Amino acid sequence: MATASLVLADGSTLSKIDRGLLRFERFLALLSGLAVFSLMVLAVVSVTGRNGFNTPLPGYVDWIEQAMPLIAFMGAAYVMREGAHIRMDIVVGRLRGRLLFSVELITTLAVLLLMVLLTWGTWAHFQRSFDFSSPLWSRDSSMDIALPLWPAKLLAPVAFGVLSLRLILQAWAYMRAIVTGQAIAVPLVADAAKQAQMEADQLQGDA
Repeated sequence: MATASLVLADGSTLSKIDRGLLRFERFLALLSGLAVFSLMVLAVVSVTGRNGFNTPLPGYVDWIEQAMPLIAFMGAAYVMREGAHIRMDIVVGRLRGRLLFSVELITTLAVLLLMVLLTWGTWAHFQRSFDFSSPLWSRDSSMDIALPLWPAKLLAPVAFGVLSLRLILQAWAYMRAIVTGQAIAVPLVADAAKQAQMEADQLQGDA
């Protein structure tokens, strides 16, 4: 179950940039959710056509391939901002104050390095697929109904680029927290009691 965010905000420039980027991250997460819903609709259409009319949806697997980057990557930056990704916090959960912020900064910079490399690699992969002089601007296509693959390949560097921006912002926030002793624009570690309280508050708000 999703819980309310533990990200603090104030009137600083860092917090304003965080909230601005959050709006775009929410939009990308919405696209990811719509892609999941669309695949469910396509599955119903395909199964109904196969069982009822003996005519399954042409290119069903091709459309799944096109939607996979939307589902897999587009919500990553939003999840990172909310601190909702899976992580082992047995050690980190025991740290407090500037020591915690220092450890979080180190891990954030390590992930940022990985995401920059992935952004560079996936962009190069997209460039190998895209060609203005080719039909539909594509050098390759899906096997069944010949959908151009470059749109799906473009989604990966876009999503990784947004995630890299989020990580840069969080690294800035952790460096600021080390100096000031207060963290904003980053998800704070919550203990079990706090998480339970947040879930209860969310359920009351949904009621």
